[in-house]
Amino acid sequence: MKPASSFLKVLRYAIALFILARTVPLSAQTVPVGMPVIEERLRRAQLRNGSQDGSSFTIRPIHSTDAMPFDSLVKAAPRRSSTADSLSKGMFHLLPLTINQQFNSHHPYGWNDGSMIQAKGYQGQVSMGIFARVGPLTVQLRPEMVFAANDRFSTFPTSHSDSIWNSYYYVLNRIDDPERYGEGSYTRLLPGQSSIRLNLKKLSFGLSTENLWWGPGIRNSLVMSNTAPGFMHLSFNSNAPVASPIGSFEWQIVSGWLRGSGILPPETDRTFNGQGLYLPKPDGARYLNGMVATWQPKWTKGLFLGLSRVFYQYQADVKSSFNGYFPVGGAFFKGNAEDEGAQGKDQLISLFFRLLLPKEKAELYGEFGRNDHAQRIRDFLLQPEHARAYLLGGRKIFDTKNGGEVELFAEFTHLQNPPTVNVRALEGWYTHYQVRHGYTHLGQVLGAGIGPGGSSQTLGLHWLKENGKWGGMLERVVRNNDFYYSAFTASQDFDNHWVDLSLNLNKNWQKGRLLYDLNLTFIRSLNYQWIEKRDISHVQARAGVSYLF
Repeated sequence: MKPASSFLKVLRYAIALFILARTVPLSAQTVPVGMPVIEERLRRAQLRNGSQDGSSFTIRPIHSTDAMPFDSLVKAAPRRSSTADSLSKGMFHLLPLTINQQFNSHHPYGWNDGSMIQAKGYQGQVSMGIFARVGPLTVQLRPEMVFAANDRFSTFPTSHSDSIWNSYYYVLNRIDDPERYGEGSYTRLLPGQSSIRLNLKKLSFGLSTENLWWGPGIRNSLVMSNTAPGFMHLSFNSNAPVASPIGSFEWQIVSGWLRGSGILPPETDRTFNGQGLYLPKPDGARYLNGMVATWQPKWTKGLFLGLSRVFYQYQADVKSSFNGYFPVGGAFFKGNAEDEGAQGKDQLISLFFRLLLPKEKAELYGEFGRNDHAQRIRDFLLQPEHARAYLLGGRKIFDTKNGGEVELFAEFTHLQNPPTVNVRALEGWYTHYQVRHGYTHLGQVLGAGIGPGGSSQTLGLHWLKENGKWGGMLERVVRNNDFYYSAFTASQDFDNHWVDLSLNLNKNWQKGRLLYDLNLTFIRSLNYQWIEKRDISHVQARAGVSYLF
């Protein structure tokens, strides 16, 4: 399908939603993960002035509070009156109308785009909704419509040997992460950033399909990001920091359900040494139980310490007991506890920190994770690197002579298996031999968008203005080195790594009630699909606009 006709299709959805929206007036109660201008403005405000409400910005979406009301965040025209402004009478507002568009010229590229899929060609996403509050009860309905042309492109080549395909299927049989989302165009209506909550002061109980982000990272997060669509989950969380004698705390506990893409891997009739490579995955949903908590010690202003932990398994394997439905409350070391392997269960765990330095207009952050328990404390001390991944980052704002500001940003993420894989059984990040859809939802990874076995290094420079930013990023991404070393060690092909080098130019800004977000990325894919000297130059273009009612 041509980009022009695809755009018209998305535009029709947007116009229909816009006409419907004019019947009622807005005030948002959460800032969706990845919303341009607003999220960045909030986080940068901490670098300049310290925290407005003590929020760590490591548990998102961010809730609008008295300390950070939505209207003051966007600095738009005065909010139009709602059907009622009194808490006792309730409120009814419109949420922003957002149109996001994306174009990949040669093959899929990019992450942190929620319900959008990995696809070549044109893709569009439209969302809008309503927020209602009656007493302590809130309802937020913000569905998302996605359309992708999903053009054909060169996938994993049939010319690779059966031995390499054997290594490739070792990955494919452990994760639901399709290269292409079936044949033909892709259209889906999802519940998006929707929720129903009961709010009691700083506590919130609810059912939601909103995207979640846990951890301090900006480009990646080890455990929870917005690379995949939001999944249905029950949630108990704080909606503002809760003070205590030793500092303030934030948390979120979720229990949710992950679903598969339903897309078969390629070449399912392939064999190796007379054995079929493809292993059908079980039917049914996966159950996920996770938690994240942060602590801001009262003795160290600007320091946030956090822990996140997730278990997931097939719903059919969940035991009908408290421990079965709430495994995140269990021991941190396996010890002599019941073997998780017998329950078909996998775990991800991470420790993270974020340090604000307002006087320097800077922040430092990091995250260290493991995708399995250590057996005991001795095991952890002997091999802390086993099954690990890590993320390090920081940024600083510099004042310029003409009164402006420049931001320097860097982030490094590493998911590749450590050398312990040579002497000890090890699953890669987001893959599992029993939960064979892996840590995914609707075919996309829930954690770092660079995917299993990947690593990335990002350096950015931006010029800041009150209503937005413009600048660029240089980024290097290594694709699935876990697969690479499995497939090419025997042949000693040492120069087949698939590496993406990219230059991104971006600009976002606000004008009145409109938020704009533009990105143009030039990519050079070296050894595309792990084929030596098959170097591809391609482009990704993204454009988004949001209207604040």
